[in-house]
Order: sequence, then C-alpha cells, then structure tokens
Amino acid sequence: MTKPVVNQDLCIGCGTCESLCPSVFKIEDGKSHVISESCDDCDCQESVDSCPVGAISLE
Repeated sequence: MTKPVVNQDLCIGCGTCESLCPSVFKIEDGKSHVISESCDDCDCQESVDSCPVGAISLE
C-alpha cells in the first residue's frame, strides 16, 4: 500500500491537496502535512497530480 508524502521544501501551502483530500492533508504553519495515510474516501493520486509544485508523492 502506498502512503502520501509531502516534501516540505517544495510545498507552498496552496491548499489544493487539503481541498481534494481533507481527511489526509492539512495545512498547518503554511505547509501541507499528512494527517492520515488512508486514502479510503478520496483520491490521493489526484492530489499528487494537482500539486502545482510537485511536492506530493505516493511512496
């Protein structure tokens, strides 16, 4: 099973990932953080594909 990872150096805190997968991502202190590794009720791949700076990956 893959898990989402946010590269803190690349993240600009735009909030796209949080809007697409609010149960997995949360913006805190201007950066996205993974709050759950479970993508059961959203599509984390969409967050990866939608991140404008490529800061999210599935590992």
